[in-house]
Amino acid sequence: MEKSPRVSFKQINKLAIPLIIAGISEPLLSLVDTAVVGNVDTHAIEALAAVGIAGSFIAAIVWVLGQTRASISSIVAHYVGAQKLADIRSLPAQTIGINVALSFLLCIVTVLFTKQIFQLYNAEGLVLDYAVRYYKIRALGLPFSLFVFTVFGVFTGLQNTFWPMIISIVGAILNIGLDILLVYGWDGVVPAMHVEGAAYASVIAQMAMAVLALGLFVKKTPFSLRIRLPLNPELKRLVALSVNLFVRATALHVTLYLANSYATFYGKEMIAAQTICFQIWLFFAFFIDGYASVGSIISGKQKGAGQYNALVVLVRDLSKYGISVAVILMGICFVFYRQIGGLFTSDSFVLDVFYGVFWMVLVAQPLNAIAFVYDGIFKGLAAGVALRNTLLLATFAGFVPTLLLCDYFGFQLRGIWMAFTVWMAARSGILYWKFRKQYRQAS
Repeated sequence: MEKSPRVSFKQINKLAIPLIIAGISEPLLSLVDTAVVGNVDTHAIEALAAVGIAGSFIAAIVWVLGQTRASISSIVAHYVGAQKLADIRSLPAQTIGINVALSFLLCIVTVLFTKQIFQLYNAEGLVLDYAVRYYKIRALGLPFSLFVFTVFGVFTGLQNTFWPMIISIVGAILNIGLDILLVYGWDGVVPAMHVEGAAYASVIAQMAMAVLALGLFVKKTPFSLRIRLPLNPELKRLVALSVNLFVRATALHVTLYLANSYATFYGKEMIAAQTICFQIWLFFAFFIDGYASVGSIISGKQKGAGQYNALVVLVRDLSKYGISVAVILMGICFVFYRQIGGLFTSDSFVLDVFYGVFWMVLVAQPLNAIAFVYDGIFKGLAAGVALRNTLLLATFAGFVPTLLLCDYFGFQLRGIWMAFTVWMAARSGILYWKFRKQYRQAS
């Protein structure tokens, strides 16, 4: 087994910091949507609840189809490590073509059944109306989002995280400005568009990111967007890995669906508070995921080069860094505990519910960091079966039974976050055990 130098803290952060900035842009957009919509003058609670329900469904779709991002990143990184990049020259264009075609199909199908989809979330009345109107606009951005995600996967596989960061910064700035303009309006110039304004802001930002990603892909990578036949031999492995990650992401969607469905059933104030909690959780997840993504990038390269000793050391280091970031974020939020809630709503009942469960979101962050780091490592190793089975077990033997038990005892939102904590504990524990079992000789 070949030994190699330890990946330094400086090298890790050179990749991680741009990834953190790129990664938090998507949840930051959702946070801004939540804060802007939650402070409108009319029906703010219903609007906040609707954006939360529709936003979680959109996130699930992007996560499910976006698994090709991790797949192509892993395969490109393997070939970078093996110094055989020319062998997969046709793969990115073929992957992008498949991904965009699937996103168009899913966009059409979900728009046709939007009302029925959100009725499954227990949405009704004005909440249902707002959710339908918001989603039908946001769905137009799905093909652009999936295109950008796949391009990000190619760049990270090439060990380049700078350009994904630039694309994300442009999208975030554009989205935030348009959010404020289109939701609240500009007197005499732009009419206030309420939840539709937030949706249009996101779609325009996604289109701009796609245009920028297209130009950078052509100029800054050795690949072409021209789809050539025959199909690349690695496409079969990419599809197999993506299918396993697709099943994994579907199980993840089950947790999001059940959490939001139960919260909606408990009342509009409950789903409003759940929306705030989840958007902050998601923001933290993508923030910590910067180090997890480094694990995916470097572990794929190390596997391609046969550097397994270095891989074990990398996991230890990334776990320490991820936990440190989680503790810092947790500490900041505890210091500004009351002020954070006020950013999203002024409704006293929603705030009381939020403050009653927000601490649960925070104390679970170090545990989440471990789970995300091992997720990233296993993605880089192209271990789709292990990731699939882990999430299926964590969801159906951990999250679902805990949620049902907590609902029986009337814990409501506290029960939902107890279930989330059990879910993350199972994910981190199983992957830690699998990695130790497979690579203990190298440690």
